[in-house]
Formats: sequence, structure tokens, C-alpha cells
Amino acid sequence: MSPTVKSRDVATPGYELRTDLLSRVAHAHDASHYLLRPEVVVRAHDRVGVAAALREARRRGLPVTFRSGGTSLSGQASGGGMLVDTRARFTRVEVLDGGDRVRCEPGATLRLVNGHLLRYGRRLGPDPASEVACTIGGVVANNSSGMSSGTTRTAYRTVQAMTVVLPSGTVVDTGAPDADARLAAVEPELHRGLARLRDRVRGSASMRAEVERQFAMKNTMGYSVNSLLDHDEPVKILEHLMIGSEGTLGWVADVTFRTVPLLAHAATTLLVLDSLERATDALVPLVASGPEAIELMDPASLRVAAADPAADPSMRSLAAGAGITGQTALLVEYRADSAAALEPMVGAANDVVGSLRLEVPASVTTDTATRDRLWRVRKGLYTAVAGARPAGATALLEDVVVPVADLTATVRDLGGLFARHGYDGSRSDEAVTFGHAKDGNLHFMISPRLGDAAELDRYAAFSDDLVDLVLGHGGSLKAEHGTGRIMAPFVRRQYGDELYEVMREIKRLCDPAGLLNPGVVLTDDPQAHLRDLKVEASAGGDDGPLVDRCVECGYCEPGCPSRTVTTTPRQRIALLKELAVAPEGEREELERAYEYWGVQTCAADSMCVEACPVGIDTGVVMKGHRARSNPELVQKGGEVLARSWGPVVGALRGALGVVQVVPTPLVRAASEVARGIVGTDVVPRVDDDLPGPGPRRSPDGVPGAAGPAGAGEPRAVLFGSCLGELFAPADGGLPGLPGDGPRGAEAALRALCERAGVGLAVPEGIGGLCCGTPWVSKGLPAGAAQMAHRVLDALWTATRGGELPVVCDASSCTHGLVETPKHLDAAGRERFARLRVVDAVTFVRTDVLPGLTARGVEVARQPSVVVHPTCATVHLDAVDDLRAVAAAVADDAVVPAAWGCCGFAGDRGMLHPELTAAATEAEATEVADREAELPGGRFDAYVSNNRTCEMGMARATGRDYVHVLELLEAATRPTGRPAPRPATRPATRRG
Repeated sequence: MSPTVKSRDVATPGYELRTDLLSRVAHAHDASHYLLRPEVVVRAHDRVGVAAALREARRRGLPVTFRSGGTSLSGQASGGGMLVDTRARFTRVEVLDGGDRVRCEPGATLRLVNGHLLRYGRRLGPDPASEVACTIGGVVANNSSGMSSGTTRTAYRTVQAMTVVLPSGTVVDTGAPDADARLAAVEPELHRGLARLRDRVRGSASMRAEVERQFAMKNTMGYSVNSLLDHDEPVKILEHLMIGSEGTLGWVADVTFRTVPLLAHAATTLLVLDSLERATDALVPLVASGPEAIELMDPASLRVAAADPAADPSMRSLAAGAGITGQTALLVEYRADSAAALEPMVGAANDVVGSLRLEVPASVTTDTATRDRLWRVRKGLYTAVAGARPAGATALLEDVVVPVADLTATVRDLGGLFARHGYDGSRSDEAVTFGHAKDGNLHFMISPRLGDAAELDRYAAFSDDLVDLVLGHGGSLKAEHGTGRIMAPFVRRQYGDELYEVMREIKRLCDPAGLLNPGVVLTDDPQAHLRDLKVEASAGGDDGPLVDRCVECGYCEPGCPSRTVTTTPRQRIALLKELAVAPEGEREELERAYEYWGVQTCAADSMCVEACPVGIDTGVVMKGHRARSNPELVQKGGEVLARSWGPVVGALRGALGVVQVVPTPLVRAASEVARGIVGTDVVPRVDDDLPGPGPRRSPDGVPGAAGPAGAGEPRAVLFGSCLGELFAPADGGLPGLPGDGPRGAEAALRALCERAGVGLAVPEGIGGLCCGTPWVSKGLPAGAAQMAHRVLDALWTATRGGELPVVCDASSCTHGLVETPKHLDAAGRERFARLRVVDAVTFVRTDVLPGLTARGVEVARQPSVVVHPTCATVHLDAVDDLRAVAAAVADDAVVPAAWGCCGFAGDRGMLHPELTAAATEAEATEVADREAELPGGRFDAYVSNNRTCEMGMARATGRDYVHVLELLEAATRPTGRPAPRPATRPATRRG
């Protein structure tokens, strides 16, 4: 824990409360264009903690805002009082009835829930584009839908039950058999009031008709007053009022959904027509052909998409011809649960496509690569527009809905509105319009500079005209994104006085003190949508060019190892921007705290860039901070280490050997004293699970299959990782064997290649070479460059100028080798471009497994194995290869839905053990849950493909993890079939 940040002001069972500046500033930022700094930040641990936090808020006189994923765009997840984080501790997922239902807590992401449902062939009905990061709490609070949800698979239509915590502290389980009677007993006024409102709306022909009209469309404006018509019991009315209430009526502690079929087989086509009218005319026959989704893209969208070098060739050719003027595109997708069921849908689709006059030839394809290119046209819009926006501009993504019959006129009128207010490219970037055409749901993006008074006036005028336009076409001002703050002033205008008063009464009944999220959904302030706006600032210096394009969407957060212990990539970037403009006193406090909360506890695994829609690698940014903080003497020391790496590794191995024979309490005490004096980011903590030294890397090659002329030529160059030298493999992670075998990943790979007849060469001087990751991670660029040139020279010779691939036995080191060109000069980069580096699991899948099969090598298969992919495996696009190798030795190779980077990050897990503990908690919990389902209460083996990651997961689960190649090697030994033995780490290795 950082000594410079007071992280907990109130130690209360069920929650922790923070008032330090960094926590408040970091949590002020979400995906919306609003910015309200909370006075206190609470992390609740359980529902009792939420109720206690509500009591504390009342005591302090603070309003309460609930925050989970923070991906909402309308300002509903920001507040200036108490902000309650309900993401970190509320991530449980329970699959029910063979996948037909699922019970989730509000902090679970949509992707996590769907990951749990995958093996049952089911998924949730809502499918918002933010599924990687949006959480169940937000899905319910915003009544989420998505591209294929329509009005029948929204949160409102698929929720079966929930547990609600009301502002009073009352907990209501709406799925209980006596739920309505209990509500009447514990909250009689609320129960009577909802029944009274139900009868009032049902008794008014005008209100009933208006509700039915409004909710025939997608609609997230105001409260879900359609519940007053759809349900009879007040408890079920309350349950459905909570959906779309944006945290203003209560808090949903858990929710049970009815799921929908996954429909894993898909076919897609992109239709470009010469005008908007022709595109919307085509909707009638297309809808009749039964598509899952129809996405509309206006000419501005197509111009943006066509500029993408990776766009479909047909799109680029359209832009290169006469240009894109009035053309409009429809991206159409069909889905079914089997190839046979999809076939007639494709036939019907081809009939429709053949009947249309298209600007570009089109076909309906099931090819995955082609489909991915077509979807890139649609999904790349946000990236292209947001990433290229001018400095200081806000990427503002809005959504509206109109009856489908009004779609053509609405798109035309929107274009006129953009032109009238200068969002057509005349005074700012050109607005783009796209949306879910089948539902009449349109999204558009503009890039206003909200910090400029004139621009703000222009945006205000545009907003007023937009309200007139949408309501004039009989639409709703919010289809998917929620009312929030941005449309709260216009709820009365959309619904009329009578229904607005019904909504106000709903708020009064549920939250009589106005405690929850004031100003969201309902407001009496006609200018509320123009207050508390987030003004984009530059981080400046070296950071600005790398992070200024961040849109604070939060997509990076679920994959960040430090997300529950310190800060996330979004927060790190937001804090850098805040630091650049903070008053002097605040800046000094933030800088002190940022060293630990931002820089030191970043695993720098770059998983954030995999999810970032604008391609920001916050890990690289933090490495830059480390580099700039290292004085010249340290940098020179890094160069010395790079030149003398062989002796350094020998010394480290010797030290690890000494640690093994010294009693753990003494070593731990010594390390803690050193950490206290030198610093926790310099001296690692020594625990009893630290392995001893591993075997030395061998300089010898592996002979290939013998031919007429003798031993075969090598097929690859083996670059053994020094991780295997430093850390011995786990003792208990393999099934029992009738004899000794090779130890460690390198030895396993060598043995497998020998059995498969695959020859390997080894670079000269391998004992003094390294992938360079330690220098890069520590912020030692000069040392990284020194090692990069040494490695290049050795590999250039060993591979005969790139004729042979380079194979590495540790995924993080493979990735480090792939990144080598970043540390070379131009000539070095040119040479390195001729080398091909692959991870060992990829090489084994493509070259070794076929060789084993050809030679008749038997595999002693294991019933069940759990697999931990690493962050480097993701960067290398080798997750499928890891799965395939695991599947070659196991009947059931399980990758936990909650897997993520373990946060060990070389030595970072030893420097900051709290980072690895937090990063692995969810995955370890899921592994334990899955073990409980197995007959023996455990998996037969636990595998990964990187030694330090294996150490991190072993620490988290209490099970010995080994490299998947170690398991495969053990299963293919010619000495007999292995007999399973427990894979549990010894509790104590030394006294």
C-alpha cells in the first residue's frame, strides 16, 4: 500500500470509504462527457456494505451514485456526492437450468456472463457494443439492448427476477414466492403507491395509448412506465421500474435473466445502394428474409470507413472511383444454431440481394475472415472518428429512435441539422450517422469543443433542434443509452405532463429523500444537460501524443490486472490529464500518489491496447514514466547488465539457491527490511512459494529425423528463455510417472521435438542472451537496445538470415523477441523483419504434433485440464494454439471465463504481491468452482505457457501450474502410461 495515500478513512464492515484526492479525481471520470468529482468514494464488499454506505451517505448529507462499469454515455454514472463502486466485489455468475437462466451480480461484465453461458450454447439477450466492459448493473440500469436485441430481447424483456436494495435499506427479492406480500409488509406506502399508479395509468385511455406508442419502439427515456401496463403485482412493477432507472430508485444486488440461443452460425453481406431512399426501401424485403441485424451507414460513415486501409476491398474501390456522395450501406447478418438451419436463410438473402440495384457487387458469405472485414466497416467507425478528432474536442456518440416508416426522413433531416450547425465538416469534423435500421434506431457522432463558449452555444442550439426533430417524427430521444443527464430536461416534453407526473411520483415513492442520483432521469433544470461538462485537456509532454485521443470509454478496464487494487488504464490516463491542469497544491499531492497508484502497480502487460478502440497502450506510457524516473547512472547500469547477462543470471540462480536453504522467516524478514529501506518497487518480497533455480539453458541442438545422409537439418532455432534458468519448474504439477523425465519447458520442447523428428539449432552464446523484456519493463531503454542488437546478431547467424523460424519456450519472452525491432536502429529493423518468431505452443501445434502422429507416438490423455492463457499469448494471437496443444493431451481443456493477466509481470508480482492477488482472484474463484463439479474435486493438471505466470496462478489457486509442453511431454514418454497424482503445491518447502 502506498504510504502517500490514505486509502481508507472509515473502516466499516462491508465497505471501505476513501476521501483522498487521487481516488476522487480518478473516479470522477467515466465514458460520458460529464465530469462531477465525488466527495467520497466507497467500495462496497457486499449488499450489507451497500446498505451501510447508504446510511453513511444520509449521515453526511450526501447524494449517492452507483458506478459499476462506467461505460454509460449519458452522465448517469457520475455524481458529486458519494460514489459507490459496485464492480470490484460483485462479479459472481451462476448458470441455472442448463443455461436457460443465469443469475449474475452487477459487477460481472456482459462478456464474462456470456463466457459462462458459452458451453451451454446460450447468451444474454442484450448485446450492446460495449459488451467487453459494460456490466450487468449497467445493462439493467440502462435497459440495454443492442444490434440484434430489437424490442424483444432487451434487459426489460429478459429479466426474470432480481434482488433490490431500496434507499431505505429494505432488501426485496422479487423472485421469492411471497415477494409481493413481503413488499406490502415492509414498504406499505410504496406497495400501495405503485398499485395506485398502475390503476391510474390503466384507467386513462390517453396515458395508456401514449405508453403503448412510446414503448412500441426501443425507448430508454424516463422510467419504464410500461411496467404499469405489463404487470399486475406491485413487486413485479417495481422490478421492471428498476430496469432503466439508472440508479435513481434503488440498487440491484443480483439479477436473474432468461437467456437466448447463441446462434453460432452466421452469414453476412454488405449492400451499398446509391441513395438513402433506395437503402430504406430495401429494408422491407430484407426484414422479411429474417436477418438477425441490419446496420445502416450514411455517406459520411462510408467515407470514414473507406479510408481504413484494412477495409473490405470493395469499399476502398468505391471511394477510389467517383467517390462517395449519396451512397448508403446496409450491413446485414443472418444467424442460426446450425449450418443446416442457416442454409435456407442464405438462399432467401441471396434472392433479395439479387433483386437490388447495388453500387458494389455483393454476396452473402459465411467465411469468417470476410465477415470480419465487412463488420470492420461498421465497428471501425467509432475508432476512426474518435481517434482522429481534433485536440480538445469531445467524441460525443448519441442515439435516437423513430418509427421505421420515418427513418428516411429522419436521416435526411439529421443531415440538414448537421449542416445548419456546422457539424457537416464546414466548422468541425463531419458527423457520421449509423444505426440499427431494423429498429429505426440511429446513432450519430459529433466532435464539439465543449470548453469553448461559442462551441457550447452551438451545441446547445443543436440539442434543442434535435429534440424538435426526433419528437416531430414521433420518436424517442433515447433508444439505448439511457436518459442520464443529457436528456433529463426533455423527459416531460417527450411524455407530456400526465406521464411525467407519474414518473415523479415513482421517484418519490422509491426515494422520498431524493438520495439517489439527483439530476439523472428527472430534473427541473432546463439547462442541466449543459452543466458539469467534461472539458478535454492534454496530458502534455511525452504523454500527450500517446494518450490524448483517449475517449474514456472504459473498454480497457476489465482486462487490467490492477483494476481492483489501484487504478485502471482509463484512470491512469485521466489522472495524467488532470495533473497537467491541476492547481499546484493538487498537482503535488496527485504526483506523490500517482507513483504507486499509477506507475508502480501497472503490470505493463499491454492488455489494455487489445481492448482500446483508439489503440492506446497505457503499459507503454507507464514504462516511459519508469524510464524517465531512472537516473543516468541506473541507465548505464542497465547497459552493463545487458553486456554481462550470462554472469548475472548465474549470480541470480546462486542467490535463489541460497534462499532455498535458509529458513523462510529469516529470508522474508530480511527482504521486508530491505523493501522498507530501498523501496517496494526495487526489492522483491521473498515468500515460501519462491522456486529454486532451474536447469541451465543447453547450448546443444536437437538432431532432426535421420535421412540417407545422416541426421536431418534443423527446422527451427530454439531460443530458450532465461526464466526457465531462474525458476525451477513446479514439483507436483505433472501426473505421476514411472521414472524421471526432463524438467522445465525447454527440456520438454527438446524431448517432444526429438520424438517428432524435428531438429532444432541453438544460437551461439544463448546463456548470455535475453528477450529484453526486463529492461523494457524497468524503463531501461539503453540496456534494451544493447540486448536487442546482441540478440539480432545471434539470431541472424543461427537462422541463416531468416531461413529458419525462431521458437521460444516462454510466451512473454516470445513476445519480447517480437518487440525487438522497437529497440533497433533502421538497419537492424530491416534485418529483423526477415526473421520469424513463434511461440513454442504455435510451433508444437503446426510442426511437432503432426510429427508425433506420423511417428505413431501415443498420448496418454488426461480427463480434464485447466488452461491459463497469458497476456503475451493474446498479443501473439496464440491462444487457439495453446488451447489446441492442451486439447491434444486432455479430453476437456477448460479455459476459465474469468481468465486474465495474472499480474506477475516478470518480477512485479514479487515487488507488489497485492497486484497478483487482485488480478488472479476472479479466475482462482472460478477454478475452485469448476473443481467442485469434478468427481475428484480437482483437475488432472493445471497448465499455462510462461513460468512466472505459472507461479502467479499457483500462488492464487494452491495448485501447481506447469507449462503445457511439460504435460504433453510427460504424456508422450515411451516408458509407459502416466498414473495421475495430485497437483497440489507442497505447503512448506523449507523450515
